[in-house]
Amino acid sequence: MDSGAHDPGDVTFDFRELSARDKYKLLIGTVVPRPIALVTTVDPDGRINAAPFSFFNCLSADPPILALGVENHPDMRFKDTGLNIRLTEVFTVNIVSHAIAEAMHVCAVPFSPEHDELKAAGLTAMPGKTVASPWIKEAPAAFECRRHITLELGKSRQIIMGEILFAHYHADVVDAERLHIDPARLDAVARLGGSTCSTIRDRFDMATPTLDDWRQRES
Repeated sequence: MDSGAHDPGDVTFDFRELSARDKYKLLIGTVVPRPIALVTTVDPDGRINAAPFSFFNCLSADPPILALGVENHPDMRFKDTGLNIRLTEVFTVNIVSHAIAEAMHVCAVPFSPEHDELKAAGLTAMPGKTVASPWIKEAPAAFECRRHITLELGKSRQIIMGEILFAHYHADVVDAERLHIDPARLDAVARLGGSTCSTIRDRFDMATPTLDDWRQRES
């Protein structure tokens, strides 16, 4: 903890002096809520893998790019998701709703590569339309992706960016004419710090003001 001069009501940390674990604890507790990607991949033999990641978000709409932060094993071996994407160049991001949150949690169990996580979790693998990796029938939305670029962050982590090629939605989640998503129907869950998760059921609208709006408010 930084002992330099600062407001006595503040607590400060010099990230250059923290261990990797301590930096992780501060970040996952502060950068919240984080959406959860339940990522499905296949290996070259066609075996399906499913694993959740909360270091995940969309970065661009044109081109449509999603990003995953995938950590390696402690001995620096690739985890199944990272290895499968490296070998096949494709993956599918399934959005986790509250209804499948427990099933998502089962997919986090460190099964061996030959163990079918989706079967263990009671989830249904559907054939991809444009990629080899399946999408999950029970997920309210799913994005089939082709690897766009991979950034190696030191030895321990990769940032994998994928270009969305195809999307699946439950019919009640999206207005197909207006392309509006119903957040209540999506009912996505997010990760907070530690094992704590949250829903998006408490919401409020806050429109971005125009310059004229701001001027009127300040006058």
